[in-house]
Amino acid sequence: MYIKEVYAKKILDSRGEDTIEVTVNGCSASAPEGKSTGKFETHPYRKNIDWSIKSINSLNFSSPVNKFEDLKYIEKEIMVLFDIKDVTHFGANALFALESAILKALAKENKKQLWQIINSKAKSFPVPVGNAVGGGLHSHMKNHPIFQEFLLIPKGKNINENIKIMNSVYSQLKTKLKSIKINDEGALETDFEEEKILSIMSKFKDKINIGLDVAASSFYDKKLYKYNDKSLSKEEQIDYINEIIEKYNIFYCEDPLDEEDFSSFNKIKKKNLVVGDDLTVTHIDRLKRAIKSKAINAMIIKPNQNGSLLQLKEVFNLCKKNKIKTILSHRSGETLDNAIADYAFGFGADYIKCGIKTPWREAKLKRLIEIKKRLK
Repeated sequence: MYIKEVYAKKILDSRGEDTIEVTVNGCSASAPEGKSTGKFETHPYRKNIDWSIKSINSLNFSSPVNKFEDLKYIEKEIMVLFDIKDVTHFGANALFALESAILKALAKENKKQLWQIINSKAKSFPVPVGNAVGGGLHSHMKNHPIFQEFLLIPKGKNINENIKIMNSVYSQLKTKLKSIKINDEGALETDFEEEKILSIMSKFKDKINIGLDVAASSFYDKKLYKYNDKSLSKEEQIDYINEIIEKYNIFYCEDPLDEEDFSSFNKIKKKNLVVGDDLTVTHIDRLKRAIKSKAINAMIIKPNQNGSLLQLKEVFNLCKKNKIKTILSHRSGETLDNAIADYAFGFGADYIKCGIKTPWREAKLKRLIEIKKRLK
């Protein structure tokens, strides 16, 4: 396939903020925007969104793309054109939207599904991870839980059943939490404190596993973890998180400590999943460091934290080699682009974190159901 048309423009994400959409040979792809960002993740744009749009609109690729691996030729052309040593320096949002649009165009030309371009033999569906209750930087309430996300991980037998379980438990939580508001990710807003929320969620343990995105870096300041009613040292934070894991049988614990504290992650109980996000920011060098220090046994993978789908595949492969569970994730400022469902299925992600409610989240879940139907 030759790239005949490349066109980039601004669109609005689910928060009403600017993000980038790229169209290649009539097929469009867009990048989400993160609100809670890791210190070490790649910048979304090399200079700014306007520069990226102008730069993409000036591109005229000479290399054909006939398979996924041919993206390497596109990346080489970009590095030469813009005099950069690493293609991610082009900007993660801009690069991801461009490469995703290219793969969509390739799929269309070959009359295939997007996931088939990644791996035509894929057959394992990711388990959805649903953000049910929001706190931390994702909350608009004056009084809110410090932990950023309280997650539902359904125990169903297939993707359809898992989505039904998430919706059912979400609705029941809305009543029990007396919540009338939702945040940017469609998660319920509440002024209940952390352990009260976990206690309520525990009542559904026959249907779900409980997950937490602690997002500890967001409340770490001057060597202390600052809660609404207390401040904890590093050692006290480790003890507190381990206590919560045991008390509420937490299945999934994301970023329980500061994003620079690789060695202390090793002290969090790994009876289930200890997940790196701000710690690893979808970069292979930080993943290697996490593996060496035995910091995690699961990792959040966000395409627009890196930008290169080739590097994304490397991350997945390294995780699988080292028995690290993979969670392909959305961002808080989402678009209606449902491609991460295809990427989760194609790359063989163990989980997909894409929310529960709002059209931007439901688009990804509906796409997973569509993929399942087409496989029959």
